[in-house]
Amino acid sequence: MNKVILIGNLTRDPELATTPSGVSVCRFGIAVNRSYKNASGERDADFFNIVTWRKLAEICGEFLAKGRKVAISGSIETRTFEDKDGIKKNFTDIVADDVVFLTPKGEGGGNYSGGGYSGENRFSDNKSDRYESKGDSVSDLKPVDNDDLPF
Repeated sequence: MNKVILIGNLTRDPELATTPSGVSVCRFGIAVNRSYKNASGERDADFFNIVTWRKLAEICGEFLAKGRKVAISGSIETRTFEDKDGIKKNFTDIVADDVVFLTPKGEGGGNYSGGGYSGENRFSDNKSDRYESKGDSVSDLKPVDNDDLPF
């Protein structure tokens, strides 16, 4: 199982882009404080790169800004490639499926107003878009009657 949940503050403004095939992608970083203090009595932080896709990317690109607090739910993804000098580079991203805006209205960066999307501040990736390119379709799934379940 590959699942991660993080709560932290954006370390930079989101970077919204579009792939050559027209899919929106948004990248930003968050800092997550550790639950304990170091030897000097301060809390250290871990830094994570976050990636969102499609409509979720557009929403994050429009409404998030450096300093805003968010909750992220998604999965860890690693990439490896060789740079122009032949040196192998490894990158780890958190691919977010859900993003919850936690900074209250009127605080922090960005222009998120808490409304406009059914009054909610939780946004999810439409996973059905991920499977269409493989020829599979979420619409092929049939509802299950609870009486048919063995438990």
